Amino acid sequence: MKTILVLRHIQRCPLGSIASHLLHSDLGFCYIDLFAKVPKQLPLNEAAGLIVLGGPMSVNDTDKYSFLSRELDWIREAVIEKKIPTLGVCLGSQLLAKALGAKVHPNRRKEIGWFEVNVLPAAKNDALFGGSKTTETVFQWHGETFDLPKGTVHLASSKACGHQAFRFGNHAYGVQFHIEMTPELLAEWLAEPDVESRIGKDGDPKAIKKDAAKRFPAMNAFCGRLLKGFTGLCREGVSVLNRNALPKD
Repeated sequence: MKTILVLRHIQRCPLGSIASHLLHSDLGFCYIDLFAKVPKQLPLNEAAGLIVLGGPMSVNDTDKYSFLSRELDWIREAVIEKKIPTLGVCLGSQLLAKALGAKVHPNRRKEIGWFEVNVLPAAKNDALFGGSKTTETVFQWHGETFDLPKGTVHLASSKACGHQAFRFGNHAYGVQFHIEMTPELLAEWLAEPDVESRIGKDGDPKAIKKDAAKRFPAMNAFCGRLLKGFTGLCREGVSVLNRNALPKD
């Protein structure tokens, strides 16, 4: 079974729904828990893919979280040198953007809760986003955003945050929204004792919980397609990617 390396920054930000998609695609996974122990190197030569998960820290907090600098190096190696299929989620998307030379900075406001994202025309033939509706439902929990790295394809945006998703080459994706969210994981996040202070005025835990039942089906359909596309990249390898994934001149 091919194995996906998973960089995790905090215990409460696991793979969520991504885990079942990997296993159903005959892909195993191995957590690299950076909050517990930072390895000297990653076994990238043996990896079928790399997933970089979310977390509450900023990618710019390298003085507080020393592993971030090493993580950026690993991402560059995986994406630029080895061309390993890579998926960055929320903080992971910001790390991917920074690893590719872009700036990460506070968004004009936090996005916390259920939002709609606009899937852009450039995503029409994309290996992950192709077949999506013009507007899709997602779950968000972030206060920072990123500039688009040079040479990337802009795939999705929202009213509150212009850069929601991008692709680098035909193998690396950053998504600002929480593609991994499940009802169980959401309940855990909303049950944390400091949730009110962390959300502040930018979100309403009661409204988020109330809307979950009607929002999850649409989000699962969208994110399921994205994950099916990503697991396909990992399972088959970059050399046999959908030829339509690359933008046409």
